[in-house]
Amino acid sequence: MKILFTCGGTAGHVNPAVALAQMFQARNPGCEVLFVGADGGMETKLVPKEGYPIETVTITSFRRSFTPAAIGHNLKTLLNMNKSRKQANDILNRFMPDLVVGTGGYASYPVVHAAAARGIPTAVHESNAVPGLTTKTLSKVVDVVMVGFEESRSHYDDPSKVVVTGTPVREDFFRYNRKEARQQLGLTDEKPLVVSVWGSLGASVMNRQMARCIALECEHGTPFHHIHGAGRDYQQVLAQLKEEGVRLEDHPCVEVRQYIYDMPLVMAAADLVLCRAGASTISEVAAIARPAVLVPSPNVVADHQTKNARVLANAGGAVLLPESQSSGETLYQQIEMLLSHPDRREAMSRTLREMGTPNAAEQIYHTLTQLLQKKGG
Repeated sequence: MKILFTCGGTAGHVNPAVALAQMFQARNPGCEVLFVGADGGMETKLVPKEGYPIETVTITSFRRSFTPAAIGHNLKTLLNMNKSRKQANDILNRFMPDLVVGTGGYASYPVVHAAAARGIPTAVHESNAVPGLTTKTLSKVVDVVMVGFEESRSHYDDPSKVVVTGTPVREDFFRYNRKEARQQLGLTDEKPLVVSVWGSLGASVMNRQMARCIALECEHGTPFHHIHGAGRDYQQVLAQLKEEGVRLEDHPCVEVRQYIYDMPLVMAAADLVLCRAGASTISEVAAIARPAVLVPSPNVVADHQTKNARVLANAGGAVLLPESQSSGETLYQQIEMLLSHPDRREAMSRTLREMGTPNAAEQIYHTLTQLLQKKGG
């Protein structure tokens, strides 16, 4: 069996494909896997670290504006589409896959489209609640569209082709229950734990707000534990706290880290999470049913993080707080309000458990093997 995965742009597109590749190889000895990404994309670094080969195509995005720079960029993209079509066909000729799966990113388009035209079994998986341009376009030619949430089905022209599978989440996130995780973190009292992180690199606006929020916590006697991952803004957060008159050594309940390397453990111990609303993040929050305050990044294509957050918020599983309305004060107010209402947090958790799909990788594996059996006769 040979499977080609094509993905890129963000870790949220790469990680599900890696999880699926590992599952296919574990259950099908001798299964060969090839990844295809975009020239210069982060996938060219992430995928080899997982031990998989990757080839690339020359593909760029379309910009949705009519500025001279955007028009020039889009003309280049049109030229790249012709080049990437030839590259995709060359890769298919060499590898001859039995199945092609796209998990997001512009590189998916030429490869999946070329495979579908040849009659090779094809599928796409969309982690975001609302499909991007690539997935929406490919949904018209692939055999199966897999999505993270039931609410996503209505965004496709042929809902009968759509299967709700969830988005794969690392097994580590299910290793601990809350009590075990708190013990490992050394939390021996009954104070709740708040976890905040704004992406692997952080976000300067949100880190400034979080520093102010932490200062307010310290003014109120740190009524809860707080672990904050500051990313690349770590030193700036420490400097701002110093300006605010906060000595972290005087507040052992507050821990500011550069990176939260043990995220599955910390999330398992959390009573409330403050974070962005990328596809991987909301999948993790839903899978382990942790109440969250979601502050979507306004600097992403088609504002897809707000759309992701709205799905959880409308169902009652999270609070959606636009960045334009967020501040250190409002963040602290949200924390204080939710921690003082355990019944609401429990209701949020119940909603998330109903929405989440902890066995998403298994669901996707089953869907893809069914597709292979159906088209393979």
